[in-house]
Amino acid sequence: MKYYLIVGEASGDLHASRLMESIRKFDEGAAFRFFGGDLMQKVGGQRVRHYEELAYMGFIPVLLHLPTIIKNMNLCKQDIVKWQPDVVILVDYPGFNLKIAKYVHKNTKIPVYYYISPKIWAWKEWRIRAIKRDVREMFSILPFEIDFYERKHNYKIHYVGNPTAEEVATFKAQYTESKDEFCSRNGLNSKPIIAILSGSRKQEIKDNLPACSKQVAGLRITNW
Repeated sequence: MKYYLIVGEASGDLHASRLMESIRKFDEGAAFRFFGGDLMQKVGGQRVRHYEELAYMGFIPVLLHLPTIIKNMNLCKQDIVKWQPDVVILVDYPGFNLKIAKYVHKNTKIPVYYYISPKIWAWKEWRIRAIKRDVREMFSILPFEIDFYERKHNYKIHYVGNPTAEEVATFKAQYTESKDEFCSRNGLNSKPIIAILSGSRKQEIKDNLPACSKQVAGLRITNW
């Protein structure tokens, strides 16, 4: 089968690459074409655009790069129609992907599947209308989304588990340094360790990390 995948950030590249590896286990002849990153490229297939050309967030950056965004969106639509995949698989990134889903549903007979739901339970819940109309099936990585979609919006989805758990387990299996060795090397013995997860996009890190660091600094003064 022919699979067309679209991601818009580093985390999507990671999750989609592992999805592609899983698909290959069941479909040895799988052909991939995608908007994605280096990890997806390692699995194989044809990359049309790198996600770094798509990963804009916030009103001003989006406005400044609007011509590029529109150009890439039009390219994506045309490329899907030209390649005629058996399925289109969207990975998070709703601002771009829901527009692609609408176009594909309206103009082709290619089924659209969504892996990793947009966080519409947090904001822009009205997007459920577009999802119900344009997405054949949704695959969720958060268990509470089942109630949100199925009970509140009468839209059946599939909970497939969180890929991050497997990704962390894989990293730990390959990482040779023990926790004690890591703490000793970084002068962290007998101190609490806090992970700061500010996002996967460069702009998220740039905008969120300073605020996160201030909060952590406050905790250090209070508790350490």
